[in-house]
Amino acid sequence: MLVTGTDTGVGKTVATAALAAFLMRQGRSVEVVKIAQTGDDDDAAEVTRLSGAPARALASYPDPLAPFAAARRSGLPLLELHDVAETVLEAKSEVVLLEGAGGLLVQLGAGGWTARDLAVELGCPAVVVARAGLGTLNHTALTLEALARRGIDASVLIGSWPLEPGLAEYENLKDLPGRRLGWIPAGAAGLDPEVFRLSASEWFDLEGDLRRFGTDA
Repeated sequence: MLVTGTDTGVGKTVATAALAAFLMRQGRSVEVVKIAQTGDDDDAAEVTRLSGAPARALASYPDPLAPFAAARRSGLPLLELHDVAETVLEAKSEVVLLEGAGGLLVQLGAGGWTARDLAVELGCPAVVVARAGLGTLNHTALTLEALARRGIDASVLIGSWPLEPGLAEYENLKDLPGRRLGWIPAGAAGLDPEVFRLSASEWFDLEGDLRRFGTDA
């Protein structure tokens, strides 16, 4: 299952951790793959800290840029689409959560392949992590359209629902396109990991969507 976003900084890592925690509480074995890490952050370690699921990054580049540009500047090898797909297919867990970098069409590896290309290669569904505030309707619609053009099934997850939502957030909640998977409250990453894991089941109100996604990648 691909976890992608409408943009950078929309909450993909916390959303990935919440999905992992939710699925693990349902008794499924889960592992998380961060496709490419850039900058000083360690998203895989954060996912493991919050959810308890094993997580790893397939490549890490020092500059906080899109992976393709970060690899070019560092001189480190670019990821090959086929190699990443093979890594996922060889996983032993029931569910593999693939966390992208930035938005859906950010270039991740050799030849400029994207998270969408990887989802097509694997035939897996996508979770689109979206913002709650202004601008999210257009960004979400564009991301869902880009996925639909390649036949990728997708649901939408609000990555950070504010503690004090305003008019825009409430109206966007009514108008946000796509099938809703749930929402993550703002500040969730600051919860004690045990509380995070116990609370995760409350953040997904379309449980049937996760069952329909089943144990595909």
